[in-house]
Amino acid sequence: MSHAIILPVLLPMFFGALLLVGHGWSREIKRGISLLGCLALLPVCIHLLLLAGAGQLQVYALGNWAAPFGIMLLLDRFNAVMLLLTALLATFALLYACRGEDEQGPNFHALFQFQLLGINGAFLTADLFNLFVFFEILLISSYALLLHGNRASQVKAGVHYVVLNLLGSSFFLIGVSLLYGLTGTLNMPDLAARVASADVADAPLLKAAAYLLLIVFGLKGAVLPLYFWLPRAYAAAPASVAALFAIMTKVGFYAIVRVFTLIFGEQAGPLANLGHELLWWLALPTIALGVIGALGARQLQVLLAYLVVVSVGMLMAGFAIGTAAALSAALYYLVHSTLISAALFLLAGLVVAQRDSAGGDLQQERVLRQPLLLGCLFFFGAISVAGLPPFSGFIGKMLLLRAAEPGWQAWSLWPVVLIGGLLTLIALSRAGTTLFWLGQQTSPSTAAPADRISLLAALGLLLASPLLLIGAAPILAYLEAAAVQLLDLQPYLSIIAGGAA
Repeated sequence: MSHAIILPVLLPMFFGALLLVGHGWSREIKRGISLLGCLALLPVCIHLLLLAGAGQLQVYALGNWAAPFGIMLLLDRFNAVMLLLTALLATFALLYACRGEDEQGPNFHALFQFQLLGINGAFLTADLFNLFVFFEILLISSYALLLHGNRASQVKAGVHYVVLNLLGSSFFLIGVSLLYGLTGTLNMPDLAARVASADVADAPLLKAAAYLLLIVFGLKGAVLPLYFWLPRAYAAAPASVAALFAIMTKVGFYAIVRVFTLIFGEQAGPLANLGHELLWWLALPTIALGVIGALGARQLQVLLAYLVVVSVGMLMAGFAIGTAAALSAALYYLVHSTLISAALFLLAGLVVAQRDSAGGDLQQERVLRQPLLLGCLFFFGAISVAGLPPFSGFIGKMLLLRAAEPGWQAWSLWPVVLIGGLLTLIALSRAGTTLFWLGQQTSPSTAAPADRISLLAALGLLLASPLLLIGAAPILAYLEAAAVQLLDLQPYLSIIAGGAA
């Protein structure tokens, strides 16, 4: 049992608590501590990625209580990828925030670390109730981070965000209670075994519990019709917070994959592959409506938020297909879309800072101080997120399209993805033309040039696209192995058998 598995939970918890205790410390000290916390996660997550790469499931029993009686953390290739992705994203987002956004409200750095605590815990836990606990930690932190700056638009978006997520938390508790009442356990591998052998009379209640969880995870993941909170919330958040929020919808996707592969997967008897067909028919309109929202957006941040919705639809389509090829394609697209979306949110923050009172409005009102530099970075991010070759977005979409089975599946997915990509490109082209070309004919900006460190943070995330392209072979090999491991349920089920022995 490697103690490194619990470090992604302990490190942000320690640094977050330290930053709360040191609330009165100088700005430089708090920034240094927070950056140290994020940088410390990187080698830990790389080690866990290599540890999981050996192919054996790693189990950490807290207090050395054997499963299913104790709290269990589980490491496989899937969550090892998610942990490293979160650490990378958080480092660049925090670097950007340390150039001034962290001063817009109190306790930014402590909240940032607690957000990481909730995200990492959600990825590692193998217990449904502890998944609920970590969800609440990340949600409470995100509530406060969303309101960081205390603008009216943030408060309005924050109220919607809080109310919907409180409703989701209630559904989560009801679903978890149903499962515990019917099976007597909340340990995921143990639940998988008990659901598979459950009495036929309990199947309707188990199905009801599963659909409640699907609603909750769909709300977190922003799947149609539960995504309407996302555009305004992400648009209202500070740029660094919106960049970190790019991983939040992926937490919902992760929970769907974990629960509906392990507990309600192939071995679940009459409940086998529950939700796959429903998610397929929700994924396609999620893509379509996300693209329509991007086309109709009148603000840059809202446009980018709708692109996050589009990426969610792509991921759900990959999961719903249900094959290892589709799942590995979805995971590759997940890494790409998370990093590039975050980069565009950071870039949007730099653009808004140079447009004075015009902000992110897509109107020809202000000339930018650095239109060529910011325009080139935006162009690079736009063609990547739209899925044009030769960047990583193209590879992700191509792999997903190839994974669709010939017949109705391919006929329904290909038009949505290809036409959606074209319309996404049109939306981004129109925004880029307005901001970086037509706007140059209006009054000049009096704003200062973009901060170099902030530019470096945005550029660092944008470079993920060519790096994912260059390293596509080993990355895809790892992700394919992760997909195969997820669909091979026997090693997960044997955890409980080994613990009982």
